[in-house]
Amino acid sequence: MKANYSAKATNEEIKARFDKDVERFSNLETGQQTTIDAALTMELCTEAAKYTNPGAKELLDIGCGAGNYTLKMLSKIPDLNCTLNDLSMPMLERAKTRVSSQTSGETTIIQDDMRNLDLPDNHFDIVLAAATLHHLRDDADWERVFTKIYRSIKPGGSFWISDLISHDSPSIDKLFKGKYSEYLETLGGAEYRQKVLDYIDHEDTPRSLNYQLTLLSRVGFIHTEVLHKNSCFAAFGGIK
Repeated sequence: MKANYSAKATNEEIKARFDKDVERFSNLETGQQTTIDAALTMELCTEAAKYTNPGAKELLDIGCGAGNYTLKMLSKIPDLNCTLNDLSMPMLERAKTRVSSQTSGETTIIQDDMRNLDLPDNHFDIVLAAATLHHLRDDADWERVFTKIYRSIKPGGSFWISDLISHDSPSIDKLFKGKYSEYLETLGGAEYRQKVLDYIDHEDTPRSLNYQLTLLSRVGFIHTEVLHKNSCFAAFGGIK
């Protein structure tokens, strides 16, 4: 049976929330507080990119927010040309200011839904996508975006994802949703936990790690790698 996503948040609703949250997302400690092991997964994704593509020149950051992942990447491979994509223009403006001060390369911003991106073929050495793919809805969305990213990456280039995930087994999904709920309560009590769970329920449609690894292989990535998984979050990627 085909899933019905009509009750999920629209792009405009998601954009409006992030437009108001630039300051929080400019700070790793506050911006990624609800993401388990946020600092670790950022370190692992950017380190994996550095080891895979040490001579990289071109970086694409999808759903870049205020630019934290690109800044971390620049601390490992300096002076990249950085292409930054997000729905929110205030986020992009903050990201461009922060990123352009840290690289002698060109910084380009693209305000658009990732599903609509018109990317050049065989252009990017590294593509990063942190806490953004969970906004994709049906299988066609996921296939289109992964295929688009694959085509945009140079042979030997890499795509690294850090994101909220679901689980294929309903019982295991319930287990880890419970663990995550407990984690959120330690951050801000029952009211904060419910607030976060409510906006996840309204905005997000994550897929499992298995689903995404299979999709990476299906669109053409030669190697897929899991860097880290803890509860409802994982860091992983593919090499072309």
